[in-house]
Amino acid sequence: MPRGRRKGVTASSAFRQIQSQARALVANLRKEIHVRETELNRLKAEESKLSTLMGRPATEAPARAVGRGRINWRAVLDQLPKQFKARDIRGVRGLKGKRPSEIFAAITRWIDSGLVKRKARGLYERG
Repeated sequence: MPRGRRKGVTASSAFRQIQSQARALVANLRKEIHVRETELNRLKAEESKLSTLMGRPATEAPARAVGRGRINWRAVLDQLPKQFKARDIRGVRGLKGKRPSEIFAAITRWIDSGLVKRKARGLYERG
């Protein structure tokens, strides 16, 4: 009978040893992940600085939430009907949540560049 106890004790002891080794491995993996994430963040910051020096925006902004990127306002203008209102611009995909100030700034740029003419208050025509 004592032999049965020893097997149970030995099995329990072996399980505890494996469990202890697994804990140590997980702790080492977490440290390694932290080191690599720190290095990745440093490299992203360096890439962002260099992109800024080159006059280009970084490909990914690390501190930004979901970014939509820049709007190609000329492509937006091509999608509009010959005569349009500001509300028609909101119908273009990706512009629904844009602030009115951004939309009217684009319209003003179009007018200044001669791409659009103002027909009446709130009504514009592509040139």
